[in-house]
Amino acid sequence: MALERIQKILAHAGVASRRAAEELILNGRVRVNGRTIKTLGTKADAWRDKIEVDNRVILEKRPVYYLFHKPRGVVTTLDDPEKRPSVSDYLKKIPERVYPVGRLDFNTSGVLLLTNDGAMTQALLHPKKKVPKTYLVKFKGELQVDELDALRNGVTLDDGGKTAKAELFVRRRERGYTWVEITIFEGKNRQIHRMGEAIDHRVSQLSRIAFAGLTIQDLRPGQSRALKTKEIERLRRGYLNPAKRVLGQSSKKRNI
Repeated sequence: MALERIQKILAHAGVASRRAAEELILNGRVRVNGRTIKTLGTKADAWRDKIEVDNRVILEKRPVYYLFHKPRGVVTTLDDPEKRPSVSDYLKKIPERVYPVGRLDFNTSGVLLLTNDGAMTQALLHPKKKVPKTYLVKFKGELQVDELDALRNGVTLDDGGKTAKAELFVRRRERGYTWVEITIFEGKNRQIHRMGEAIDHRVSQLSRIAFAGLTIQDLRPGQSRALKTKEIERLRRGYLNPAKRVLGQSSKKRNI
């Protein structure tokens, strides 16, 4: 886990507010690995370091990460006022309380990351991180080269904003429809649907097949699994430490 300020760790662990935690530190009541800490700004690793307050060991909640294959017809929110099927209905076997990283539309299926790690969630949702999100899209109609180029280079949405460059290639064509795999590096509301509307080709079916390099391979709709250690470490190196970015690199562009 990344190093964090001691007062932040104490606050997350429920010991005290951040301001009150600073007072504990200044008063010499906090020890890290047996050494009394009196300097604000001192950092520690909540997983590996022994942190004590008044000789009592503080254990912060251990971050957990799960990959979930969200089915169509399910809301991402944990509690839906309309009583529609919710992600929470599928997570009863997960012992920890976890939260979705971002959202998928009601009728969109695919990759959804669940975690209790607030820092990771913020990093993955931050626009500057340009986290890759890959979708398999079924567009109504036969998309032409100029329309595909428009999706690739950026289209103007209904609110006047323009999308950033994307990577895409045609998977297959069938009568009246075009299947496209598209990777975007931003997260505007209903972005893929609105991109289709911008070129007058409605999205008929949508599935997110990868998020931050994670895929739902071998997971059926409604199934989930814990992330492997190497997957977690790659996420941390890629997004909590931008200088050593590993994920976030989509596949090489392929021709139409």
